[in-house]
Amino acid sequence: MSVNVLAICGAANKGRNTAAMLKSAFDGAMSIPNASGEVVYLYDLAFRGCMGCHSCKLLDESKFARCAMKDDLSPVLEKAIAADVILIGSPIYFSDVTGETRSFLERFFFPGMTYNKDRTPTYPKRPVVGWVFTMNAPGEFYKDYFAALTAMTKHIIGEAEYVMAYQTQQFEDYSKYAATMFDEEMVKKRHIEQFPQDLEAAFKMGQRLAGVK
Repeated sequence: MSVNVLAICGAANKGRNTAAMLKSAFDGAMSIPNASGEVVYLYDLAFRGCMGCHSCKLLDESKFARCAMKDDLSPVLEKAIAADVILIGSPIYFSDVTGETRSFLERFFFPGMTYNKDRTPTYPKRPVVGWVFTMNAPGEFYKDYFAALTAMTKHIIGEAEYVMAYQTQQFEDYSKYAATMFDEEMVKKRHIEQFPQDLEAAFKMGQRLAGVK
């Protein structure tokens, strides 16, 4: 049986920490026989967040559970609805995912739920979801946020889990930036010693999630 994998990168830089972690998770999923898929970079697309039109709540078969907006994100949403495994990667900006990631979630999550009392999810499939987070904060700093986002994902979309890389290296030369709050030597040491382990954890998560579908 084939496994359809969609990876969503919510980071602007395709060559840095988040993109590397997400690619590792995607490679892990692709290591499963019969897996196929693609990586989508949200910053390459022209789209906006939810407009609050509520078209996706209309009791009309042609509109129900589908975002009415038509832009570059529209085909990505259809791919997400059809996927067996969804991998989402984002750095943490101001205690949240990036704006592009948030806009994707609004457009993907909102049609996936109703205002009915039973709150039954609307999408026909229940994919497994793997979150990838990167941040320069300590490891436990955002644990409550990660738990809440994972729980919401689990309710609306499907079973979810996450991996993270923390206290990540942002600059090659910290002396060129207003960034004295960071311990440059510690961060660089972690990038050499810990980040490969974080990549391996992401790979294993992708492999595990694709293996259960």
